[in-house]
Amino acid sequence: MTHEELLEVAEAAARASGDVLIGRFGTERALTSKSTPTDLVSEADHAAEDAIRAVLAQRVPDDAIVGEEGEDVAGTSGRRWIVDPLDGTINFLFGLPQWCVSVCCEGLAGVIWDPVREELFAATADGPATLNGVVLHGSERDDLGHALVATGYGYDSAQRGRQGELAARVLPRVRDLRRMGSAALDLAWLAAGRYDAYYEHGVKPWDTRAGELLCARAGLEVHALAGGDGLPPGILAAPPALAGELLELVGP
Repeated sequence: MTHEELLEVAEAAARASGDVLIGRFGTERALTSKSTPTDLVSEADHAAEDAIRAVLAQRVPDDAIVGEEGEDVAGTSGRRWIVDPLDGTINFLFGLPQWCVSVCCEGLAGVIWDPVREELFAATADGPATLNGVVLHGSERDDLGHALVATGYGYDSAQRGRQGELAARVLPRVRDLRRMGSAALDLAWLAAGRYDAYYEHGVKPWDTRAGELLCARAGLEVHALAGGDGLPPGILAAPPALAGELLELVGP
């Protein structure tokens, strides 16, 4: 399949998931917790992932699938899909309109679908990042002191404490920090120039793969954060002129 054909599959899967979610938004309640008592999952998460997997099973049955909620599926094609049926579950459950669906054929094509705003962010490995078909360009800011930076925090209280200490170090060095709650949507908004940079420790592949591709195709640098000193690994995305300085600040 071509990259464009894979992108069409990603969009179909993301929209199927979004159709499940938008009808439940504002009324859904938590089903159980996962890694910690504050890391919640709902019936909507499972139903939305089922919708994604149904599209992938029909359109690309030989491909591998890694999802946040379901079992991994081994494939034979050499392609692997990384999917998050609902990134921003806590926002979704609290009625906050900052959540999305992320579907990525790793390294080849990916979309982030925001059903609330009807915004489809899309990219392929050899094409531009787009928002509803309009080409995106990330920030070109070159002064960290004037940069609006997005970040996020984990569910584990000890990890959040370390992330808070890091944020306290970053905050005086930038214009301001934003913490919205959906890593995938943060990366999509970064690709659209709504932030200047983003960093976060503790994110998972299903949180970031589509967003990483979007940011790279929008002209931004994407770097892995190794973690350490109480912080798990993570990622950073920023304009080339800011990436090195921000990396020194939030690394290792």
